[in-house]
Amino acid sequence: MPKTSTKPKSQSTNKESPFAVLFPDFDSEMAATRRMLERVPNGKNDWRPHAKSRSLGELAGHIAQLPGFGIAMVTTDELDFLAPRPPEPPVTTTAERLKRFDELGAHLRGLLQQMTREQGARDWILRAGERVFAKSPRTSALRSAFLTHTAHHRAQLGVYLRLLDVPVPWTYGGSADEAPPM
Repeated sequence: MPKTSTKPKSQSTNKESPFAVLFPDFDSEMAATRRMLERVPNGKNDWRPHAKSRSLGELAGHIAQLPGFGIAMVTTDELDFLAPRPPEPPVTTTAERLKRFDELGAHLRGLLQQMTREQGARDWILRAGERVFAKSPRTSALRSAFLTHTAHHRAQLGVYLRLLDVPVPWTYGGSADEAPPM
């Protein structure tokens, strides 16, 4: 009787890049986020569902620039929120937000594809001055503080869209307004 491998096909091999192993969902997550950003209606930037909530423009702008946070995680060893940063040009329309998201997302994807296992294993630190909020391997930080953070805000944006009577796009499955393509 011939021997067959007992290793499941889904297990990774040492030859696979960190990007392929750790971020197999990168493209689908970015596409889901883009679909949500596409639906943000122009002219409603100041709308907010509650006085304590971000405005629609603030939330959509934050989501559009989140790949830039991922870029910082790949290209630096730490981020200090209290350190001076160059101002970001304002984005106030859906087209501007999509352009920023697409540009930053493409740049981040390229950096992640080039990242070595050694780079991914190095600690990355998030701080505000002397106060350290997080210190973890770079790949863990990217999964939690970029991909999961993006999904969290994308879900918030879906609620905003629903409250504005804007059809909510599908993400992991269908929404009340739209089914995934078959």
